[in-house]
Amino acid sequence: METRHSNRRGPQRSFSKSSSRPFGRPSGKPFARPAGKPFGAPSGFRRGGSRFAPRKNPGAGIHFSRFINKAVITEEAENFKPEHSFQDFAIDQRLKQTVIAHGYTEPTPIQDKTINHILKGSDLVGIANTGTGKTAAFLLPLLNKVILNPKEKVLIIVPTRELAIQIDQELKKFAKGMRIFSVCCVGGMGIGAQIHGLRNQHNFIIGTPGRLKDLIDRRMIALARINNVVLDEADRMLDMGFVNDMRFVMNGMPKERQTLFFSATTSADVDKIIKEFLKDPIKISVKTQDTAKNVEQDIVRVERGKDKIDVLHDLLNQKELSKVLIFGRTKHGVEKLSQVLAKRGFKTESIHGNKNHSKRQRALGLFKESRVQILVATDVAARGLDISDITHVINYDLPETYDDYVHRIGRTGRGNKKGKALTFVE
Repeated sequence: METRHSNRRGPQRSFSKSSSRPFGRPSGKPFARPAGKPFGAPSGFRRGGSRFAPRKNPGAGIHFSRFINKAVITEEAENFKPEHSFQDFAIDQRLKQTVIAHGYTEPTPIQDKTINHILKGSDLVGIANTGTGKTAAFLLPLLNKVILNPKEKVLIIVPTRELAIQIDQELKKFAKGMRIFSVCCVGGMGIGAQIHGLRNQHNFIIGTPGRLKDLIDRRMIALARINNVVLDEADRMLDMGFVNDMRFVMNGMPKERQTLFFSATTSADVDKIIKEFLKDPIKISVKTQDTAKNVEQDIVRVERGKDKIDVLHDLLNQKELSKVLIFGRTKHGVEKLSQVLAKRGFKTESIHGNKNHSKRQRALGLFKESRVQILVATDVAARGLDISDITHVINYDLPETYDDYVHRIGRTGRGNKKGKALTFVE
């Protein structure tokens, strides 16, 4: 492993040759395994499934081999030829110009397959790997719908405030100069400003289930007037226990509506919600496998007697780890890890549920602008966030489910770029 000296990174540490291969198995040494345990699994782990593990034993049931996969950009992906160009879609010319102005050259597979169905008013289920352009896939046709009928109202429901803010920013980018207004309704922000926005002219409401329910209870949102709804990352909303809030919102909406459902993963619970909320939906899947093929995945073996934080320190000093998202399991653990790395000289920020909205947005902003090298986060940052040029995702703590793992590592390797995901194994 190369040692480097830089003011931007932490102080260097020496380490032996035995630790110079942090990815995968040490050279010439097979993995040891406890008798009766799955290969590579420590005590307490069971073989198989990817469903929820008890919180006290995160990652139970996820075999470590599922964290190892070489990056391959397939010929099919490289040679993908969309059936349509953005000029082909029956959308307002101003939207087409905006799309081109923001550097969109041709539709991604999910955009190519879904936009025309949404324009026709169909209910739709869109399944695609994270980072493939799902947000534009529903925003462009819905903006066109509002342009054609300014009385149209659209509700977009998402699991986290960061994703809601990101979609709102994307919408404003596409709708610039068109006098189409939105209100972002999320917890952790003053409700007064959101109420003020809802009293003013708006066509789009973007929010999280809990805050939306609060505003509906206050009679600030009239669901009967909303005839378009998007459920984005609905699987995550189910995981977070928002199913009753989702039902409350959906049951208050008109029976005649357009419902769009976008996600990177599906499950039996998700299929049940689709049947409950959508009417004869068009189902589009452009997902080829659980994890993106251009994300190289490997494990970091923490050998007995070594300090986990020292192994992480040595990794972060490598030149190629220039923009790193590190996932921890708990809010307290994430904050402590961020502080330890800062004391070691790394430029780092943290994001978790104990931070207020302004501090979370500041941390995200610094990381997006590459003013800090490292962002340490709980799974609040695992879904939907689109941050350019993340070189590595590190699972310092094991994810609770394989779906969580899929979403975590989807923060790197966005679009056709390559990325790396490393998972610590003790």
